[in-house]
Amino acid sequence: MKLEGGCYCGKVRYVAEGKPTLKAQCYCRECQYISGGAPNLFMLMPPEGFRYTAGTPKQFSRNDLESAVTREFCAECGTHLITRRPGQPAIILKIGTLDDPGLFGTARMAIYTIDKQPFHQIPDGVPAFERLPER
Repeated sequence: MKLEGGCYCGKVRYVAEGKPTLKAQCYCRECQYISGGAPNLFMLMPPEGFRYTAGTPKQFSRNDLESAVTREFCAECGTHLITRRPGQPAIILKIGTLDDPGLFGTARMAIYTIDKQPFHQIPDGVPAFERLPER
């Protein structure tokens, strides 16, 4: 599978190739900040198939958290593109940045539902986990 996408203003572009290892939605409080309040829809993609084809994103990682993730975003328009998590080799690709978000299909699980807000709705039949599922 070859996915292409980028930021809202078009200055940062990427290609992600390979088979997604997970399609999910995250309800954690951090993702709510990034998404503007909604759950964050994402795919885990193989890192060897991911590359930026235009522009260079800015990176942000909180230094006050143990095992903080690194978020990559466009410095011009602020679009959050991917997340890199310590100990997780996969690229956490944000679905809204795909040229064709319809390629996402449906989420296979909902994670960090412990932070879910009363207005959030988990689709029927989607397995939900308070944090991360057991591996």
